[in-house]
Amino acid sequence: MFRNYLKISWRNLTKNKAHTFINVTGLSVGMAVAMLIGLWIWDELSYDKYFQNKDKIVQVWQHQTFNGKIGSQTSIPIPLGTLLRTDYTGKGKDFKYMVLSSWTFEHILAVGDKKITQTGNFMQPEAPDMLSLKMLKGTRGGLKDPSSILLSAKVAKTLFGDADPINKTIKIDNKQLVKVTGVYEDLPHNTTLNDLNLIIPWDFYMTTQDWLQRAATRWGNNSFQLFAQLNDGADIAKVDERIKPLKLKNIAAQGDSVGAQSKPAIFLHPMTKWHLYSEFKDGINTGGDIQFVWLFAIIGIFVLLLACINFMNLSTARSEKRAKEVGIRKTVGSLRSQLIGQFFSESLMITAFAFILSLVLVLLILPWFNQVAGKTVDILWANPVFWLMGLGFALFTGIVAGSYPAFYLSSFQPVKVLKGTFKAGRFAALPRKILVILQFFVSATLIICTIIVFRQVQFTKNRPVGYDRTGLVQVNMKSDDIHNNFAAVRNDLLQSGTITEIAESNSPLTGVYSNNSGLNWRGKSPDLQDDFATMRLTPEFGKVANWQLIEGRDFSREYVSDSTAMILNESAAKFMNFKHAVGETIEWGSKYKVIGVVKDMVMSSPYEPVKPTIMILANGPEGTVDIRLNPKKSTHEALAKIEAVFKQYDPGSPFEYKFTDDEYAKKFSNEERVGKLAGFFTMLAIFISCMGLFGMASFMAEQRIKEIGVRKVLGASVFNLWRLMSTDFIILVSISLLVAIPMAYYLMHGWLQDYKYRAELSWWIFVLTAVGAIAITILTVSYQSIKAALANPVKSLKTE
Repeated sequence: MFRNYLKISWRNLTKNKAHTFINVTGLSVGMAVAMLIGLWIWDELSYDKYFQNKDKIVQVWQHQTFNGKIGSQTSIPIPLGTLLRTDYTGKGKDFKYMVLSSWTFEHILAVGDKKITQTGNFMQPEAPDMLSLKMLKGTRGGLKDPSSILLSAKVAKTLFGDADPINKTIKIDNKQLVKVTGVYEDLPHNTTLNDLNLIIPWDFYMTTQDWLQRAATRWGNNSFQLFAQLNDGADIAKVDERIKPLKLKNIAAQGDSVGAQSKPAIFLHPMTKWHLYSEFKDGINTGGDIQFVWLFAIIGIFVLLLACINFMNLSTARSEKRAKEVGIRKTVGSLRSQLIGQFFSESLMITAFAFILSLVLVLLILPWFNQVAGKTVDILWANPVFWLMGLGFALFTGIVAGSYPAFYLSSFQPVKVLKGTFKAGRFAALPRKILVILQFFVSATLIICTIIVFRQVQFTKNRPVGYDRTGLVQVNMKSDDIHNNFAAVRNDLLQSGTITEIAESNSPLTGVYSNNSGLNWRGKSPDLQDDFATMRLTPEFGKVANWQLIEGRDFSREYVSDSTAMILNESAAKFMNFKHAVGETIEWGSKYKVIGVVKDMVMSSPYEPVKPTIMILANGPEGTVDIRLNPKKSTHEALAKIEAVFKQYDPGSPFEYKFTDDEYAKKFSNEERVGKLAGFFTMLAIFISCMGLFGMASFMAEQRIKEIGVRKVLGASVFNLWRLMSTDFIILVSISLLVAIPMAYYLMHGWLQDYKYRAELSWWIFVLTAVGAIAITILTVSYQSIKAALANPVKSLKTE
């Protein structure tokens, strides 16, 4: 019986090639979209599952309150880590491991003449055990030796090739020698710590950096990270309560009234939430990237639903064509259950073809998809769960898509059908119309949302940044050699004519690495809490950035007094309530005189207001060299000359640079990625909807062929016939737009509220979408309408 079902199904499918093509193509595209989104979601949800102890690993965060607003941060003082390590870690206590860590920095690794730059952290010895690193060579305990280093497999391969790296020595940051005591498996891309390519002992860090000795006892210096692993049976909520007041209690005891005023509260953030739930507002975890998981899951479901709607629509639309077949089969003894089985077999055959084609489409699209999504996902060929879900998914789709036609067609009464008295009924087309409305409701909503996402990104990109990014290059320094020879470096480069200026700063123009509080000024309220972004720089920085002075003057080497001078940005002057800030005195350890005010520069998130910022002259080595290229020279020539000069004064460091324009553009990568993916899926949704519309128009033209013939004989023009055929579809699409526009407005208005610097929801977006949707409908339907209108009425009116 089943074999017979397949034969009949195959004949019906090959007989109606256009109908089959539309169904298979639509379903395969819908399945491919759902599969791509499924792989993306799988990758997102599997973040950090590589670590065996992921359910017990936490990061120590703190809430701080400034002027009534609670901010949450990962920056932690060293003494907190020391206290938790001493009093709260060990057998029978809250934590099994407590690990202080630096931020992830680039380091120079040198073996003989070979020098490379890799990212890694300074961490305490228990880090490899806490992270359950898979050691390929050596031991996890190697970090107990302060002069050791652990390397990832790819770094070890780059430095030593196939040779055994254990006990080999490496010069780090052109300073000290360290010994390789272990090589661990590369961490997967879908781990929060995927750029942990090397680990250097914390004790090495402490003994080589003088400022760390002072930071080791300062509760107000929030410059470090702290990771921990809970002991078995430890309740994270109860541990939170115990450790919550530790910093506030100790910072007050240390006499830091400014720090105590921020009411720091310590809490734990579990690894299971690091990737998708890392966003806090006013001290409450409000989510994070999980919103994108939900967004794409909904898009995937809707796109697949559109494909199923097409199938159901076209199958039910052709029901009258197969009414006689059903009548004859019932007359010769077919049971309704057999007819249902027949129609389901056709549906499942189509979904089987569509599933195979969807795999081919995914294979073709995956390279582009991975590039846009920033992923390295692949079809999980060896994973039985993938096949179980994929085949189950195809089976479910086939049943859902074929259910309505199967039960509807099999319900026809053979007597009425064979007598010719069968009529589909007044409301038979109503379900199809509702499904068409649903299709274009989804498509129009996706179009509006995608336009608004792109507009928000473009709006923020066009935001005035307060400095000139063009021709600006930044170099992150890993040694002090350039600083120690800065005057000579600057002189050589200026004389070469390849640059217009060069400066040093503690952070680049695309990020602020330092924040400070405790400043006092005239008229400051005793209750006002301050928190200023802080830039330490050389006098040439203003010329490099081309920042815009709105009051006073820039720093200058000609003024010795500038060592105690300060420049404010507009937000800082406003925060201090200065109408004319120049000449004011700021107390911050020493007394600083304000010599200038510059326009706000967007250095952190372009979606947020600019933070009050103070600029003072540097008194030591800083981490960034900022260079403005000469626009009259070729970039290639300029960079080659800069590299030669840098190599002359710092031969131990590879010359690596970044364009400030590119670094600023990275701040939009997340939103742009979402926008591109949403745009891609929206185009496929429109494609599926148009295919369904084309199929429906084809069917209606065939169904009304005699009506069109009669109208043509009676003098109807081609335009009148085209309008007759198109009007029904335009009305359906217009109804869908009336529902989609307010829904999209509601959704995107809520989404934009997450951005303090945001574009407005302009009326033209909705009008453009409406015009576009109607235009697409007219173009899709017109081919069949005009074809039917041009047909010879003699042929259409002939009877059998």
